[in-house]
Amino acid sequence: MVKIYSISVLAAPPSQPSTVLATASDLSQFSFYQKGSVAEFLAFFGRTVVDRTPQGQRHSVQENNYTAHVYNRGGAEQLAAVIITDQEYPVRPAFSLLTKILDEFIAKFPQSSFSNSSSISFPEIQIYVSKYQDPSQADKIMQVQQELDETKIILHKTIESVLERGEKLETLVDRSQALSAQSKMFYKTAKKQNDCCVVM
Repeated sequence: MVKIYSISVLAAPPSQPSTVLATASDLSQFSFYQKGSVAEFLAFFGRTVVDRTPQGQRHSVQENNYTAHVYNRGGAEQLAAVIITDQEYPVRPAFSLLTKILDEFIAKFPQSSFSNSSSISFPEIQIYVSKYQDPSQADKIMQVQQELDETKIILHKTIESVLERGEKLETLVDRSQALSAQSKMFYKTAKKQNDCCVVM
């Protein structure tokens, strides 16, 4: 099952440890006693991967059942974002979401606020964790592909119904063999008569 466990935005200055500025998680599938340990592991895993990702690069790292997708934007802001998912979550939507989160974060907070991470309130990140559990929400290409697949299914159903109808027409033609030759001649003659005359 496709699952996002956590998303974090971090200040990632080069050759210094990263600092978490905003984070959100969904650990609902873990028991009460496991949640604390899992949250610690996810935070450590995310920071470790961010610290080892060069500025301007994207990395995906797997550990056990988890995959950390990291985008270290670098630049003037020196920001990075990490999304930790299960192994089934597609890569392209994960990186699309990270780009979107970093864009919104930069628009909302000046770089001067990064030094005091406790003053940063970014509740949108929790909304992203919930909303983008379905990867097609994060990636328009994936959404279009899903719509194409649905259209293809409808087309297959339509073709199947036409074929069923075609089979029924064939059985009607077979049954028409039972009609007498005289009935067929009458039908053909009537059709010729109707074709040659136009009623005004």
